Amino acid sequence: MSEDPPARRSYHHGDLRAQLIAAVGDLVETHGPEGFSVAEAARRAGVSSAAPYKHFRDRPELLRAVAAEGMDRLRDAMAAGAARYPAGSLESVAAIGQAYVDFARSGPGVFRLVFGLTEGHEDDPKLQEMGSDCFAVVLRATAAVLHLPVADPVVGQRAYMLWTCVHGHSFLTIDRKTEGKFGMPDDWTYLMGISRAILGQTR
Repeated sequence: MSEDPPARRSYHHGDLRAQLIAAVGDLVETHGPEGFSVAEAARRAGVSSAAPYKHFRDRPELLRAVAAEGMDRLRDAMAAGAARYPAGSLESVAAIGQAYVDFARSGPGVFRLVFGLTEGHEDDPKLQEMGSDCFAVVLRATAAVLHLPVADPVVGQRAYMLWTCVHGHSFLTIDRKTEGKFGMPDDWTYLMGISRAILGQTR
């Protein structure tokens, strides 16, 4: 007796949207943000080439959705890193940086998409707000170390210094510009070092 063929997956509500975002994320990792087609994403999701346009106006909107999903994951990872150590500790700050570097390493294509000059990102209020939410994790951890209010200008300046150091290190890492050069220590040693230097701690 032959088995019935597997049923075609049925998508309802947000299921297809999430599936397409995941498919495009995989394609971005393989081909970059400019090297994939909506038709290929639809094929991977098991739907017609017209189906994505029920959820996304065009290709740029689909890419922005992938960037937004990535920013959600990055924010959550940064917050989880900070929570592993006591608030106000240098380790909590370094752990945020470690989560950032790990995110870049695990998905360099999406990392480049999130921070690249992809069409429409700069004019998307949602993406701008999500970027602010990510930076707010750094602001809160910085304020706790310095024993200052989050709104204090010094907190913003130091948090920006931390972010740019980690951001640059992440890009240099995924571009393989640091391997065997500069006497670079492991990530954690580097992250603790810049946390001490920027936040004025000597321990």
